[in-house]
Amino acid sequence: MDVLKKVPHRHFVFSIPKIPRRYFLYDRKFLADLSRCAWESLKVFLQDAVHENVPIPGAVIAVQSFGDGDRFQICPHTIRTATSWRLTAVSTATRVCSAPPLELKKLETIFRHKVFGMLLNKGKITKELIAMLSTWRHSGFNVFCGNRISPTDDTAMENLARYIIRASFSQERMQYLDEKGTVVYTSKDGETTRNFPALEWLAAMCSHIPNRGEQMVRYYGYYSNVSRGKRQKEGSDDAIPCIIEAQGNEKAFRKSWARLIQKIYEVDPLVCPKCQGTMRIISLCEAIDYVK
Repeated sequence: MDVLKKVPHRHFVFSIPKIPRRYFLYDRKFLADLSRCAWESLKVFLQDAVHENVPIPGAVIAVQSFGDGDRFQICPHTIRTATSWRLTAVSTATRVCSAPPLELKKLETIFRHKVFGMLLNKGKITKELIAMLSTWRHSGFNVFCGNRISPTDDTAMENLARYIIRASFSQERMQYLDEKGTVVYTSKDGETTRNFPALEWLAAMCSHIPNRGEQMVRYYGYYSNVSRGKRQKEGSDDAIPCIIEAQGNEKAFRKSWARLIQKIYEVDPLVCPKCQGTMRIISLCEAIDYVK
């Protein structure tokens, strides 16, 4: 809690489909890369919304994993500032600008592109597999955004901080039957149970145990160790920022989709591929599936 500043924050949860999850199940080194994908996706949106030369958002990300085998799930949980710092000439934060609500479907698209690109560069997936997954009607990627948390709501921030670093399983819901050599694990709602042979239970739990020296919580942007170290050296880390509400409205922000696509895919969608002139939207067509 000492890291987080007195500015508005939001809780984001990123989910990925089943097929890519297996790469993270067997190699925990990719968790840092997944965390970076979530951060870069959020940074693109917030920097585009604030319209500053060097806007600096901040984020704390903890990647949580649950389940085993086909039930294995992995989600980067993020506490991210709903603001971006404006900097003075001496690099001290004097004021922060609030950002409008994000369009989650566009954020989901950027996150999917980041994850596919990372796995492709690591040699874990092929372009053919990416093309196949991209044809799915429901991509399997999902982004959840919580309500804006006021900078004065310390209780909500503390509860959220505890939530994103909670354990992968609950010891209270685990029962070891010594005479049978099995572990009985009860669901959160108490309605279902699963029985594991003791060795299978240990194997399932080992996939959630961090490697020696592995970071479970990562800090980015304004909350990174480098940024905090510089501010502490300058004696400006305790400064209380002035919050400036976002300029414009959500409708105006939606018009920036072309700039976002250009940042991610490095292609301007409004440039004609034939004459290189600027195109404009004249109509929208919506496809409807008919079931016979």
